Amino acid sequence: MNNALWAKSTFGRADLGDPRRTKRLVKLAETLANEPGKPLVSITQSPADMEGAYRFIRNERVNADAIAKAGYLVTAAQATKHTLLLALEDTTTITYRHGSVRDELGHVNQGDNCRGILAHSVLLFAPEQQELVGLIEQSRWTRDISTRGKKHVRAQTPYEEKESFKWQSASVNLSARLGAKMADVISVCDREADIYEYLQYKLSMQHRFVVRSMQSRHIEQSDERLYDYAAGLESAGQKQIHIAQKGGRKARTATVDIVFAPVTLQVPSNKRGESLSLYYVGCEERVDDKNALNWHLLTTEPVRSKADALNIIRYYEHRWLVEEYHKAWKTDGTDIENARLQSKDNIERLVTISAFIAVRIAQLKFAREQPDEVSCEQVLSPKAWKLLWIKRVSRTLPDTAPSMKWVKVLWQGWFKLQTILEGYDLARSLEADL
Repeated sequence: MNNALWAKSTFGRADLGDPRRTKRLVKLAETLANEPGKPLVSITQSPADMEGAYRFIRNERVNADAIAKAGYLVTAAQATKHTLLLALEDTTTITYRHGSVRDELGHVNQGDNCRGILAHSVLLFAPEQQELVGLIEQSRWTRDISTRGKKHVRAQTPYEEKESFKWQSASVNLSARLGAKMADVISVCDREADIYEYLQYKLSMQHRFVVRSMQSRHIEQSDERLYDYAAGLESAGQKQIHIAQKGGRKARTATVDIVFAPVTLQVPSNKRGESLSLYYVGCEERVDDKNALNWHLLTTEPVRSKADALNIIRYYEHRWLVEEYHKAWKTDGTDIENARLQSKDNIERLVTISAFIAVRIAQLKFAREQPDEVSCEQVLSPKAWKLLWIKRVSRTLPDTAPSMKWVKVLWQGWFKLQTILEGYDLARSLEADL
């Protein structure tokens, strides 16, 4: 889709209490998507457009959750096309240091001058089609600045009032949006989700999951704890795992040993409930290095063979996509952390719109990572690649669609391509009218 069609399909059904607000939302989303990361003052086409955009963002009657709901419904509709979906979850912080807005935000443990919003996002990914479907859930909150440095009080806080309840809350919302389709969804979460109450809830609701273990729990299969028990399991073979570059860490490939077994987690001594029957998949890089890869994965999926274990590992490998999405949202895409708005509510509205633009950017970046030999028509429509070819290569078109390798070379021209497409469609429309 071009940006106009994308904005209309994503936000065109938003219920904002007035159809004029919905129309303005669609126009604003299109404008932001045309040149993501740039301030409104630089990309609005006229003073009237700029004034309309800022009026919308400042409008107290525009609810950020209503904006998001429209996008979630589109993702839920797209989900019905797939037989298996991974719900990739992660939490991030959106930080600000400027102006009066800083005083309205909470602490984020990044220094006295830095305040922000926390966000927990859930992306749907179809592993069989290798397709990033969209954003299906996102919660945002701010921490009370008075609680900073008071970790010791968390032990007395009820589970439902803790920040970690976000995992269960996300599952509740996910299930409500997807209905019966939830049976085809596997939640994929990092170590922060290794919470007894959360795992117990998922099992009670018959939700599927892959959660990376954070602690070596007591198990019923052995007097040893989980990790010690796993160390004695027979290797099922090896696998190579690509470790992406992150921060100061270089990208590399790790060779890991694979083990698996059914396990039953005992109830923690300070909890009430039942033992949890799950499957365990471990993959360990056997090198003398403190940074060696070592994943302990807990899952509801039956694991009875090496092939089953490899599937679980592959599901967890895709979790990096939600980290890439957050990067596209915060800095390397919509650049929402550099937005210069002067109130928390205004930021919430712009952040929400940008959350879906960031999905679009993440989808494009993921498509860019596909193998070179794949046809570019996996990403571009025939009309799009032909216009791009004429613009950047030659007026003589090839007999068959070029490969993704060609698209990667011309990646920087992607957003200009959207303008070319819109101009082409407008020209064709004028010809038809004449």
